[in-house]
Amino acid sequence: MALLSALDREHTVAPPGFSRWLIPPAALAVHLCIGQAYATSVYKNSFVAHFGTSQTAIGIIFSIAIVMLGLSAAVAGTWVENNGPRKAMFVSASFWGAGFLVSALGIATEQLWLVYLGYGVIGGIGLGIGYISPVSTLIKWFPDRPGLATGLAIMGFGGGALIAGPASRQLLSFYDSGYDPNVSTSVASGGALVALFLTLGIGYFLIMMFGVFNVRVPADGWKPEGFDPATVAAKPLVTTGSVSAANAIRTRAFWLLWIVLFCNVTAGIGILEQASPMIQDFFRDGTTSTVAVSAAAGFVGVLSLFNMAGRFAWSSTSDLIGRKPIYMIYLGVGMVLYFLLASVGHTATALFVLLAGVILSFYGGGFATVPAYLRDLFGTYQVGAIHGRLLTAWSAAGVAGPLIINGFLDAQGKPGSLTAEAYRPALFTMVGVLAIGFLANLLIRPVPERFHEPASGGPTVPAQSKPAEPVKGATS
Repeated sequence: MALLSALDREHTVAPPGFSRWLIPPAALAVHLCIGQAYATSVYKNSFVAHFGTSQTAIGIIFSIAIVMLGLSAAVAGTWVENNGPRKAMFVSASFWGAGFLVSALGIATEQLWLVYLGYGVIGGIGLGIGYISPVSTLIKWFPDRPGLATGLAIMGFGGGALIAGPASRQLLSFYDSGYDPNVSTSVASGGALVALFLTLGIGYFLIMMFGVFNVRVPADGWKPEGFDPATVAAKPLVTTGSVSAANAIRTRAFWLLWIVLFCNVTAGIGILEQASPMIQDFFRDGTTSTVAVSAAAGFVGVLSLFNMAGRFAWSSTSDLIGRKPIYMIYLGVGMVLYFLLASVGHTATALFVLLAGVILSFYGGGFATVPAYLRDLFGTYQVGAIHGRLLTAWSAAGVAGPLIINGFLDAQGKPGSLTAEAYRPALFTMVGVLAIGFLANLLIRPVPERFHEPASGGPTVPAQSKPAEPVKGATS
């Protein structure tokens, strides 16, 4: 019981003199582990062979996980705010680790639905709670640099595949002597996949516990030395008020930002889910790819680097130029890069890697910047809960992105026979998706004062315009 009580919010308040720079490593411990979701393409072909099904059927595992990420973040957002990051991160570690164990059982019994349940549903809940658990805390520790703070932690989610990709290949080689990561036709045995998932489930749980017992929340009234809140509030689109999660979803700005996030994620997630086979297909000579399987797995790691670096670099840049301008770069330049990837990406491997890498840096940057965008628009009052609700856009994109890519590819042929031309319809579709997001971002305006909480000095929403008053006195 003493161990469980240590998870309570009141036991996580930082003592005087505590360094706020100890919080990002605690958040990274969680985000690096749950970022393994981005490495699923490394063993995707082994899953296709083991279960004897299509790419789309295996891709659904990833889609379910992302759907559950958004739904659990939306449903549990207020609970995370009220109970604090330590308890939330512990719950996340428990669900994430259990998801791998249930999936291992599904692989062993060749029951794909158990993998959907384990990695998809149970693991997806761990993804969602783990993703949002440190974000509100980081914004409170770094009110002077919210973009940098969230970028420091969320870059771990993008960088998870950098570790998980090579580690998964080496573990499969260790557990299956017949598996050769350098041969394109080699797939791991069911036993090796079971052992891999057991290892990952236990290992990730232990690593995430480091974050659980090192995270802290600032004391009431704390602020960085020399920080003047007025300097932040003076920037465009930055509110001086506080908006509850209940009122936030009633605003135009929230839903426009939902569209922005959906479009940015849809465009990037399709490449991530298909990364390893995609680079092999783009450079195929007849039935043989000029890119080795090991090099393709390395490409997943390179994308992870761009994804991770973009989360830190672009979100930090947003502290200087603003959130709206940075999203104009993500979406506007992204359209150009997708067009180039579809039309000339097959001409040189280096060009393909560069284009895909920058696209993924925008994808990652969009994730890391959105909590600060929410803080600007709605204040810090219930920003974690609002963030959770916004991540339903990620759920929708987790379905749309892979379905667009896999749908086109399944229509074009079987894995191992596809070429760059098979990808063009899907990539040109993504250009249109980004254009919609670009227009939505242009339309975002400050939140009207009628949605502000009374304590902020702004009037409330008229009673006749909303069904219920937001809960007063909620902690953030």
